[in-house]
Amino acid sequence: MDLGVLRKVGHNEQVAVTTPVILSWHNGKSRMLGNFRALNTYTIPDRYPIPRIHETLTQFSQAKLITAMDSLKGFHQNFFTDNSKKLLRIIVPCGIYEYLRMPFGIKNAPSHY
Repeated sequence: MDLGVLRKVGHNEQVAVTTPVILSWHNGKSRMLGNFRALNTYTIPDRYPIPRIHETLTQFSQAKLITAMDSLKGFHQNFFTDNSKKLLRIIVPCGIYEYLRMPFGIKNAPSHY
């Protein structure tokens, strides 16, 4: 919440929620994600798929200049409309929260990033 990624939903707001999933990383850290599989079944896939690595490397081999950027929390740089936020709510023991920025697990998140 401190990073502006989640907002606690008020008691008077109509809610549709999903359960969280805990993802454990190999380094011992873990991350809580929303289980958005049901939402993803209704999501129309983007028409701009992620480029294949071979195609990208072929294009880079002909480049005269290459720029490298390091993005911090890249998915969280994308915001949602108010209508979309209502679909991105999770319920945990301390309340109901909605994502204000792109969470992991959304079907089109990688292509938007």
